[in-house]
Amino acid sequence: GMTSGVTAISAGEFHTCTQTASGGMKCWGYNSNNELGDGTTTSRSTPTDVSGLTSGVTAISAGYHHTCAVTTSGGMKCWGYNNNGRLGDGTITDRSTPVDVSGLTSVVAAISAGGGHTCALTTSGGVKCWGGNYYGQLGNGKVANLLTPVEVSGLTNGVDAISAGYFHTCALTASGGVKCW
Repeated sequence: GMTSGVTAISAGEFHTCTQTASGGMKCWGYNSNNELGDGTTTSRSTPTDVSGLTSGVTAISAGYHHTCAVTTSGGMKCWGYNNNGRLGDGTITDRSTPVDVSGLTSVVAAISAGGGHTCALTTSGGVKCWGGNYYGQLGNGKVANLLTPVEVSGLTNGVDAISAGYFHTCALTASGGVKCW
């Protein structure tokens, strides 16, 4: 069912998601950690709609057992496994449907869901990250997990793109440089 009308794709560890031309989002694959966002823990071999996101999606990112989306209002929603706060809703409660990321309701330009953490590029060119921080992947100079977004030290503006890995994160600066942590 995905032979046309797809504008973006993101593959997580065991699941895949697409953004449709109508601004909706569909996911499929492994779902025992709620990463498909359909309100169940049933794995799917074909694409299924993400609950509440059949329109209004501008960017997507599938991570390790969690998934996130940016909405047309510039807000951010995440769902799935939340053992270390990677969903950014201020809890460690797993979510089977999308929930708002605390403090990011209208300023998100791009996202990247990593291993146990997630990062957002703001419309002002700054970077905020949250979740697992065992190796400093949140970029705030500490190694404590955070349940809500925190600014990356020295990157409050001037960033054009971000990419979160399993235990690290990198940013492409507006001057064409790269910074990683």
